[in-house]
Amino acid sequence: MQEKNELFSRLDKIKKEVTSLRDGLNELDQQKESWFQKKEEYGKKIKYLINQVREKRNQRDSLTKNVKEDKEKRNSINKKIKDTISEIKKLNEENSSLIKKRSVNIPPSKIKAEIDRLEVKLETEAMSFEKEQGIVKDIKLLKKKFDEAKVLNDVSEKNYNLSREIGNFKKESEAFHQTIQKTAKESQSAHEGLIANSKEIDGLRLKEREAFSKFFEFKKKFAEANNALKGKLKDFSDINSEMDKIKHEKEEKIIRDKEEFIQEKIRKGQKLTNEDLLIFQTAGK
Repeated sequence: MQEKNELFSRLDKIKKEVTSLRDGLNELDQQKESWFQKKEEYGKKIKYLINQVREKRNQRDSLTKNVKEDKEKRNSINKKIKDTISEIKKLNEENSSLIKKRSVNIPPSKIKAEIDRLEVKLETEAMSFEKEQGIVKDIKLLKKKFDEAKVLNDVSEKNYNLSREIGNFKKESEAFHQTIQKTAKESQSAHEGLIANSKEIDGLRLKEREAFSKFFEFKKKFAEANNALKGKLKDFSDINSEMDKIKHEKEEKIIRDKEEFIQEKIRKGQKLTNEDLLIFQTAGK
């Protein structure tokens, strides 16, 4: 009886231990799955940010290439401006030199008009030979002045056209400058975004490693607790088997005792009851 009570006591203790182990196992399983889920979430964020970094790097490189190309175009235009200014300086020097050499300050159109007037007069009016020779002389002198004035006029016109070209070049250069500033700002923004994403990825990778380490730690604890639970369940099964054995032995002893009692009744010639006959038949089997 004492042995049976001890077994009951042990069985009750193991039941409590099994319940505690199962509760602990469920808690460890939740912790394990929670850290695994965190690891997966960090992995997804890292993958997304890597795509963002790739896109921003491509965007930055493309914008940087555009800036380089626009700078080359702007430099080419600025060189044209510089070359045109040098040309204007030469024309101004040429113009000054012509003015010093030839004291002509009458517009070519007026000189041409006077030449035409004198030629018409020469052809339509009757005049003396001396007067005709004088007009011919005046026409020759005016034609010389016309050629000189035309040269000065051509230089001035060329100078004016070149000045207009410089104005157009400057506008074009300024437009490229504005585009370069805007594109460079966008490129810098993409670069800063790329750096920020890269730093975030580094932080997430650290968290991912920590989450995986925690997952592995709880997985190990889960396996240990599961093994401990299996051990307790085996102990539980062994005690149940032992108790069944004791119960079976007790039942067999009761049957043997009853059988001996019936045998004694038979020897004494006492009447057997139906229960006695049933026990006797069962024992015989």
